Amino acid sequence: MSALTRHIDHQIIEMNGQPAFAVVPMAQFKKLAEQYTPDESEIIFPHEVVKANVKGDSLIKAWREYLGLTQQELADRLKISQPALAKIEKPDANPRHSTLQKIASALDLSVEQLEE
Repeated sequence: MSALTRHIDHQIIEMNGQPAFAVVPMAQFKKLAEQYTPDESEIIFPHEVVKANVKGDSLIKAWREYLGLTQQELADRLKISQPALAKIEKPDANPRHSTLQKIASALDLSVEQLEE
């Protein structure tokens, strides 16, 4: 038993005789999640952003809505008009890399989090 598992009250669920899932109490999970620091190479996407993107929204729109911003608020941050942002947010839009960089900066994200 490793040092990590010794301090976690967990249950292992097997499938076909092999460990498949580890279940831990929520309080311990939250404590572990607070201690987690993603590797710089990891790109993080909240479930809500993924769900909106799968349903057809662009990642720009999905992130904007997840972060609670209106089109006008993001357009103001970008110093562009709301209609211009609406065009950029369309699923078939193909914004330039430099545009993605500006949007990423305005949303405090990485460009990779906006690339389709």
